[in-house]
Amino acid sequence: MADIWDGSYDASRQSDESYHERLHVEPIYESFLCPLTKQVMRDPVTIENGHTYEREAIEKWFKECKDSGRRPICPLTLQELNSTDLNSSTALRHTIEEWTQRNDAAQLDNACRSLGPGSSESDTLQALDYVMKICQKSRLNKRAVRNADLIPMIADMLKSSSRKVRCKSLQTLCVVAQDDDNNKTVIAAGDTVRTIVKFLSHDHSQERKEAVSLLFELSKSESLSEKIGGVNGAILILVGLASSKSENILTVEKAEKILENLEKDEKNVRLMAENGRLRPLLTQLLEGSPETQLSMAAFLGELVLSNDDKVFVAQTAGSALVDVMKSGSKQAIEAALKALNQISSHEASAKILIQAGILPPLVKDLFTVGFDQLPMKLKEVSATILANIVASGSGFESVLLDSDHQTLVSEDIVHNLLLLISNTGPAIECKLLQMLVGLTSSSTSVLNIVSAIKSSGATISLIQFIDAPQKDIRMASIKLLHNISPYMGRELSDALQGTAGQLGSLIGVIAENNGITEEQSAAIGFLAELPEKDLGLIRRLLAEEAFPMIISKVLKIRHGEIRGNRFVSPYLEGLVRVLSRITYLLENESGIVVLAQEHNLAALFTDLLQTNGIDKAQMASAMALENLSKQSKHLTKIPELPEPGFCASIFPCFSKQPVVIGLCRIHHGDCSIKESFCLLEGKAVEKLIACLDHNNERVVEAALAALCTVLDDGVDIQQGVLVLCEADGINPILEVLKENRTDVLRQRAVWAVERILRTEDIAYKISVDQNVATALVEAFRHGEYRTRQIAERALKHVDKLPNFSAIYTKVGG
Repeated sequence: MADIWDGSYDASRQSDESYHERLHVEPIYESFLCPLTKQVMRDPVTIENGHTYEREAIEKWFKECKDSGRRPICPLTLQELNSTDLNSSTALRHTIEEWTQRNDAAQLDNACRSLGPGSSESDTLQALDYVMKICQKSRLNKRAVRNADLIPMIADMLKSSSRKVRCKSLQTLCVVAQDDDNNKTVIAAGDTVRTIVKFLSHDHSQERKEAVSLLFELSKSESLSEKIGGVNGAILILVGLASSKSENILTVEKAEKILENLEKDEKNVRLMAENGRLRPLLTQLLEGSPETQLSMAAFLGELVLSNDDKVFVAQTAGSALVDVMKSGSKQAIEAALKALNQISSHEASAKILIQAGILPPLVKDLFTVGFDQLPMKLKEVSATILANIVASGSGFESVLLDSDHQTLVSEDIVHNLLLLISNTGPAIECKLLQMLVGLTSSSTSVLNIVSAIKSSGATISLIQFIDAPQKDIRMASIKLLHNISPYMGRELSDALQGTAGQLGSLIGVIAENNGITEEQSAAIGFLAELPEKDLGLIRRLLAEEAFPMIISKVLKIRHGEIRGNRFVSPYLEGLVRVLSRITYLLENESGIVVLAQEHNLAALFTDLLQTNGIDKAQMASAMALENLSKQSKHLTKIPELPEPGFCASIFPCFSKQPVVIGLCRIHHGDCSIKESFCLLEGKAVEKLIACLDHNNERVVEAALAALCTVLDDGVDIQQGVLVLCEADGINPILEVLKENRTDVLRQRAVWAVERILRTEDIAYKISVDQNVATALVEAFRHGEYRTRQIAERALKHVDKLPNFSAIYTKVGG
């Protein structure tokens, strides 16, 4: 059948009438063919000698004659012509047109049969090729194809098992659809559009390419835009193709053009925005009708945006949304606020909004009361945006809010915020507390907020929020209290002890068994920042039975029973810092000694010295060990020796006391880490010495203070020195002295070195170290009075100052 579709005819077959009847094709007449092209003429013209040609062909012939310098001749007879005038053969043209129409109709009928079920792949491809060619000839043929109901048949071929047939069908439909909206409507009937969209995600690139071309033609029809966009996944796939770096460039370009065509429909614009293509939405937000602008702003507020998208929206439409806040209707302001709420929660986009002037109208909306005030629901959104802006930490402190040159951290503004917190509903309370959390998280603004809280007398009110039934309010208040506690610990401690139930509620939060949350970390951090020697607070914690719970939590973390997350380190740090405070009551509360013994706290704090990366936990552990170790000389069990008998009074040789083995070298009693908190028995000395090399001076100070307890009055100092020597602790202590990192370290190091130098052997060895002598001289010259006295004694030990009260004998000299 190939000869039917391509227009070539076999002369012997032309005379076979049964052949033409069978194919329903009229025979071609010789007069229909152009002698030059051998093709059926579309515009036949007659020249001077009466022969007929295709106009375009004979014009080209005459031009070639002229260009070669020859006189025009008839191409058929080679007869010279006097004129190149052309006369249209109207009658012949009409006859050819009528024949072509009849012939095309017959061939369309053949195509219908070839596109039906049971046809071979070859016949189907030839039929599709024919339909495509005749549609390229004229729009009339496209109408004929539609009237012959061929379009649905071609669309059915999209489901063929043959890839060649599917590709050819897509090509054919694309040609059929070009410049013919009626054909596009027929193509889009049923589920054909859905089928075409499926081809967009096919692995075969040719099918995908043809599908994109067809969809591009269909998308030119505004009436089909909604239908195309409404196919599940169509917009997403097109957005992916338009942004692809690996796809064929023509496919990418057409996908982009399809999306541009689909942007005419508002529903498609929303779908594009949901799939990350925001520019059409923003264009309509900025340039659309007032109704469209309102609709797009409201929809923008419902979207979940990536951080990059938030920045893009802020750059493109941030200023316009801020302008709406200043002068728009209540409905427009609501839509703008919801959109701004979405884009304000990222640091980079928040900074853009600040530059666009968002802060003054936000604060004005919050503080305005009376007829012009916003509904509370919108004030909540304003408070949320303000909290987002502040949480971003994006230079909000210097932004002027009014003509009085007030900023967000000005005292009057903070007073108004605190007043608003106390006189609004839970939703706004929460957001404003979160905003204060943001303000107090910045080192540049926290002091302003602390000052305003003190001057407003709002401390107790903030403490009372710990009991709020709403978890988000409770959490925000605890985080705020944690942030300000380093600057107003005494006031907060007094308020916490002066209110009913808040301390218990705080301990309840810390004790929750649902992993480790940010709220728990903030709660224990808040307690840890309160004055560490506040005995009243420590006793309150005892009464609330907080310490056994804290010990249990610490042990579970150390044993891996509580899963770690990003809050585990600050949570453990807070637990250790609060737990260490119990050791400040050891001298005054016998029950504390029993509690410490029962829970083996000295061993626990010794273990916690090795919590690398949590400096404050190490520091608190060392401080606790200092307090515990000071009690060792009182808790060690001194053995009771028998009184001398009668013989001892007569014979002095019998009066010698028996030697008791197994006693502590330092305390001369029966010691243990659990019962007497002995550092030597608990193997804590080595771990404390390791802390002397820490890069945090506060950890070194605490560790050195704990080590000094083995050299303290009331213990065997010489044995304490030997213990440090055996643990390789002398040189680290000397290094602390020589480095002179802080005044506290110098004071403690001088004290320890003086005691060490009382051992003559060690003093002699150290005396040759000029750096130690220099460090002692510096302490003698520049230290405070007590340190100078101790340094003076130390210098006498190494013979750097004369000792007028005794004769110094060098050992080994």
